[in-house]
Amino acid sequence: MPNLLTSRNLALRTTRLLVGLFAYGIAIALMIRANIGASPWDVFSQGLAHTTGLSFGICTTIISVGVLLLWIPLRQRPGMGTVANTLLIGVFADIGLALLPEATFWVGQGAMFAAGLVLLAFATALYIGAGMGPGPRDGLMTGLVRATGRPVWMIRTGIELTVVIAGFLLGGVVGIGTAVFAAGVGPLTQLTLRWLHVDLHGKQAQAVEPSPSPIPAAGAVQTR
Repeated sequence: MPNLLTSRNLALRTTRLLVGLFAYGIAIALMIRANIGASPWDVFSQGLAHTTGLSFGICTTIISVGVLLLWIPLRQRPGMGTVANTLLIGVFADIGLALLPEATFWVGQGAMFAAGLVLLAFATALYIGAGMGPGPRDGLMTGLVRATGRPVWMIRTGIELTVVIAGFLLGGVVGIGTAVFAAGVGPLTQLTLRWLHVDLHGKQAQAVEPSPSPIPAAGAVQTR
């Protein structure tokens, strides 16, 4: 199992990338269907979908493309994983949203959100393990850190606060799930990275940037 998960074979890395992105999209759908708040970027996508009438997935893709355009003045270079992230996560999220019912009772909401959060952590480790380029949002963060000289926590927090406020004003759902996501995604991702034998400080990390959670104190890694 470790050999399969850490192999540098391109076909296996591509498979890990695609499986990770699919799982990530389903995880997003689970948390949204829980209807108790989502991650800051997903709140933004929700708000844009509410305002424009477009699907959540299409709005996620539009936002990702917009973020990639911001890479140009920052001189960031996308990888295959970056492009796949941009084009596929929204599609997979829409598939999940089409298949999953909305939870209405608090027990079901909590269970659905928890399942989404755990799956997202697993998907994150799988995607990062492919080592094929950072997600659009991570590249924006690292580019701004390099361009401004500000610390990572300041840049990431500023980005996350901006998008969650914008999403809320557009009609996105902010709630206890947003706070739980911020506190839980980091520790869970750290566990899954270890379980999947992904070394962010070794050779596997050379092609990908690890990213912290929306709240720096959580010490998280997020791939979008």
